[in-house]
Amino acid sequence: MPALMPLSRRAVLAAAGALIIGGRASAIDTREPAPSFRAKTLEGERFTNESLMGKLVLLQFWATWCRFCRRDQPAVDAIVHAYESQGLVVLAINVGESKSKVKQYLRDSPRACMVVATEDTNLAALFAAHAYPFYVLIDRDGRVAGTQRGAAGEEALRQLLTKAGLLTSGPCPISACRAEIGRSAANGTTLESSARSFVAAGFG
Repeated sequence: MPALMPLSRRAVLAAAGALIIGGRASAIDTREPAPSFRAKTLEGERFTNESLMGKLVLLQFWATWCRFCRRDQPAVDAIVHAYESQGLVVLAINVGESKSKVKQYLRDSPRACMVVATEDTNLAALFAAHAYPFYVLIDRDGRVAGTQRGAAGEEALRQLLTKAGLLTSGPCPISACRAEIGRSAANGTTLESSARSFVAAGFG
């Protein structure tokens, strides 16, 4: 039997990354592409599937009369402040109310996210939002990564964001990968076991 050549640390890290990224890509490929949409915010900024490609997009369907939407509003604001710098775009899609009604509400209760009126988008019809709040998460490849019905607070929204690969807590994936590979090398475990441990820990 030929002797096995020792692998360099860089080769081990590259192989582990390929395993993890490959597994993640396979999962994303099974997601449905978001339907073709258009949206214009109250400030006049326009968005489409194409313009948001490469961004994480969280849609919140809401209404001014919805007390559960109002209860979740601080959680949505917190998500905007925490992850906007990581490429997260949050659009609050008002459903079934006039633009003047929405503007009046916002004067008394301003929001951190961008707001879209019913008349300026086709999103509510596309996602059949009939109960509020209703959340839809679109990943960086323009695919629907997950949904959430009802107000569940900030922690639930953070968990939803992880479905699109946004790490909302803990170490960054690269440092976590290096730490796991280092432990595996020291303990004599295989690269496959290391990659599985990494995925099981929630980073893959």
